[in-house]
Amino acid sequence: QHSLFSAFSRFGPLYSVRAHRNAAVAGPGCYAIVKFYSAGDAGRAQRVCNGQRLFQKSPVKVGEQNGQSLSNQSSLLARVLALNSTKCQELANHYLGFNGWSSRIITLQNVSGFDEENEELGKTFQKRSVKYLCALEVMLPQHGVRARGVALGEADVENAEDPLEFVMATRRVQKLAVGKALSNAFQKILLVVLENGKVAVEYNSSHEEPTDSLTEEELKGLVQVSELSLERFDLEEDEEVLSDLSFDDELPSREVLSH
Repeated sequence: QHSLFSAFSRFGPLYSVRAHRNAAVAGPGCYAIVKFYSAGDAGRAQRVCNGQRLFQKSPVKVGEQNGQSLSNQSSLLARVLALNSTKCQELANHYLGFNGWSSRIITLQNVSGFDEENEELGKTFQKRSVKYLCALEVMLPQHGVRARGVALGEADVENAEDPLEFVMATRRVQKLAVGKALSNAFQKILLVVLENGKVAVEYNSSHEEPTDSLTEEELKGLVQVSELSLERFDLEEDEEVLSDLSFDDELPSREVLSH
């Protein structure tokens, strides 16, 4: 996988590289799936590398894996999932540079106490749910672009009587909410990569949300001053690696995350 990554990453940033052994009926050998962020980079890599000896003695066959017909592409794009925060940061660092963008948390609110309707129904839960709502802003100063993202993080605490478990769950949910908000903000930013390598940035207004028109003061009091429905947020566990986001022991309501 390391050799494949080195061979193909020269054509552009890679989303993932996976190598697998051939099935027993296919004979000895391996095959790999290399995913690019850019279809243009993938096409260029296929044309240059097909039939070449990249890092082994025998030539390798490289083809584009695209089983979708033109008529199905629009529906495929409609179902495409947003990149998680780690992948968004990878792309931003690659095309904009580590100093080309930054993000800051506008507010990070504990909304765990807004499920009282369950208690009114007489339900008793041994698990305690922890929820945090995050509003975050991504800034690209060289391009004059700003984008906001709002997201909810949630997790159940198996033993709410254990202070350590509760603290760990709280910090995990905070990171999850920040990561989702960062991903949401990046969905409103378009990176236009030209053939000469230059990058143009545009704001994607088609992804605007009602919260984008709120002031920072209104965002800080988001739960109290607006009719924002938490149901529209994805409450499922995120599979992304959250270790890229770190917090101090005492997390303030406003924090600058510079990259």
